[in-house]
Amino acid sequence: MATIATFALALGASPALAAGTAHTSPGTAAALAGKIKSDALELELRQDGVLHVKETVTFDGTAPTRKLVDRTRYDDSDDRLYQVVNLKGDATLTGATITVKGSGTAKFEYDVKGAVTPLGDVQELRWYAAGGWSVPVDLAKVKVTGPAQLQSLSCFAGVLSSAIGCTTASPDHTGVEAEFEQQGLGPDEVLTVVIGYPNGATKGAPILERRFELSNAFTLNAVTGGALAGLLVLLLGGVGLLYWTRGRDARVVGHESGALSGVSNGHFAPPDGVRPGQIGTLVDEQADVIDVTATIVDLAVRGYLGIDEQPRQTYDAPDWVLVRMPNADLKALQSYERALYDAIFDGRDAVPLSHLKGTFASKLSKVRDALYRDVVAQGWFARRPDTVRTRWTTLGVLLTAAGVLGTVALAWFTTYGLLGLAVIIAGAALAVGGQYMPAKTSKGAAALAHTLGFREYLASGDIGADVPPSQRVELFSRYLPYAVIFDSVDRWARVVSSITGNGGQADNLYWYHGPAEWDLSKFADSMRTFTMTTSGAISSSRQFRSL
Repeated sequence: MATIATFALALGASPALAAGTAHTSPGTAAALAGKIKSDALELELRQDGVLHVKETVTFDGTAPTRKLVDRTRYDDSDDRLYQVVNLKGDATLTGATITVKGSGTAKFEYDVKGAVTPLGDVQELRWYAAGGWSVPVDLAKVKVTGPAQLQSLSCFAGVLSSAIGCTTASPDHTGVEAEFEQQGLGPDEVLTVVIGYPNGATKGAPILERRFELSNAFTLNAVTGGALAGLLVLLLGGVGLLYWTRGRDARVVGHESGALSGVSNGHFAPPDGVRPGQIGTLVDEQADVIDVTATIVDLAVRGYLGIDEQPRQTYDAPDWVLVRMPNADLKALQSYERALYDAIFDGRDAVPLSHLKGTFASKLSKVRDALYRDVVAQGWFARRPDTVRTRWTTLGVLLTAAGVLGTVALAWFTTYGLLGLAVIIAGAALAVGGQYMPAKTSKGAAALAHTLGFREYLASGDIGADVPPSQRVELFSRYLPYAVIFDSVDRWARVVSSITGNGGQADNLYWYHGPAEWDLSKFADSMRTFTMTTSGAISSSRQFRSL
């Protein structure tokens, strides 16, 4: 290996080329294609801070290319840019790459912006004057002139970060010119010249571009922290104000609360005539599974359909048949009740509950729509609750998306990415808070207060003492659908099963029939299983699955 290297040096090759002869790397392969014998540059620093460069390159072989240094790290958050413009002569500029034209000798000139830095009492010119070529350079010479007396000068040769001084660096006798020389630059190596001038000699300044780093994008300091806190207060306060003005139920006077009986003149009469399905939508502002289940039970106790429990073996799944009652006045049904009634029977006189799974899913959307229309028609809501939720939730999602885009933009171009997070938080708060935006009117708030009073009445232990025994079965049955809504099915099923018209036990109710050897002592268990199974059948439909 030593013999090959010695032979290469004897032929006049550069030390870098000789050292790499045994193992040919990409840079050495490029060197074998030719070399630059001389790279002579004249640099003139003008008062506007622009560095004008005239360059003469003498080379052997194919025309070489030069990769200019157009970006360096300035500080923790910024890069420094060197802009090369106005290239003229025997070369072309593509991006930051100069490609020489012709053969043997090429002359060209260009301007460099951003090479001057004010440093206290001096201005520093730093430019990577020669090198960066695709082939070795035997000799690089640089002459620099400027608008004022030199204050200092130095130079470095080698890789970009090299601290090794160049071959020679000296001022002339006038003190306004400096000359630099470097022998033997390898491919991609550069000659850096650094010259100090008096402060104010030029108007030059660094050209900075913020460098994206995640840690910098979300910098927390007094400015960003204060802006974030202020923006959060403003946006979340705005969301709170929206709820206070738009989503808050109209208040009712305090005397409208308290326990309220569901009996009037010995007959069932719930406060405000509210029916079970309406109660569910009134309380939680959603038409959901339990509202439909309670409505089915309510239709049964009011004589529109019958519920027949089917006999089963030990391991059989329980099932019931819903039977259409003849001569029922369907015109008396509310629109949502009629929609549910039609969805259940669909032209049939009887249908097993197990057959409803998936068969009436498409019609349940009509039940929900009818329920929402009904609570508006009752005057309890000014607008449909589902529409209000959708509108505000959509606005929240859009605000969140805008916050995400804003955060990306702020993080990419500035250090204020935290401000975008405030918009994301506010958007998420609005999207979640949209579920609470439906607001009841004064009439709706009063009906809710009465409904809660009715629930308190049903939860009390002293019910039915003043009701004649002949009316208790029907009255207690009418309470049962409300117990489904109020989650007290077990208690009221046991109340219903404990007494009949003559005060004794019976095998069936007028609206619920069990199989052979079944009696009302089993009604509570049967009713609990029925409501759970019915809710499961409804939940299997697409419209109600997520509720």
